[in-house]
Amino acid sequence: MNDLVEGLNERVRALRYGVRRVSPTPLLVRAGIFLSVLVGLLVAYPAQALIPRALLALTVVALLPAIGPRRVWPTFAALVTVGGWLLATLGFDRPPALWRLLAVATLLYLAHTLAALAALLPYDAVVDPDLVLRWLARAGGVVLAAAVLGIVLAWLGGVGGDRGSQAATVAGLLVAVGLSGLLAWLLRRR
Repeated sequence: MNDLVEGLNERVRALRYGVRRVSPTPLLVRAGIFLSVLVGLLVAYPAQALIPRALLALTVVALLPAIGPRRVWPTFAALVTVGGWLLATLGFDRPPALWRLLAVATLLYLAHTLAALAALLPYDAVVDPDLVLRWLARAGGVVLAAAVLGIVLAWLGGVGGDRGSQAATVAGLLVAVGLSGLLAWLLRRR
């Protein structure tokens, strides 16, 4: 029995030591993950589905990738967000507004990129704030380029009536092929 108490005391001391070593930047990155996932979930889900019990569940879903960014939780949170979007558009007949789509996509990408950064940072890392700012600026550039491209493709989808959606589909496929080629070229260049 004495060994059990001593082992428990040792774990408590190790936990206290670990908590004292935590630095603010990794905690802020993880708070950013939590906030971006939670806001993304709130934007994606319909207002009718946001009852107190569901809000508690969505808060837990948003907390999981912040706690374990190296695990499956960021993907799980993204799937729950997409499920909320589908529930809102198909189950509650909410028309898919462009601003909402761009907001959900932006928040999903922000949560993804912050989870990637948090996976690299130990809790006790001393991080230059410029690193996080450059990381966020790069993510902002990606989001801005994707938003502009998405708006242009949505506009192309409306041009020409029924034939416009074919043009948008072809343009989207060309963009996908072009980006795949660019990524392949970048990987070979390494």
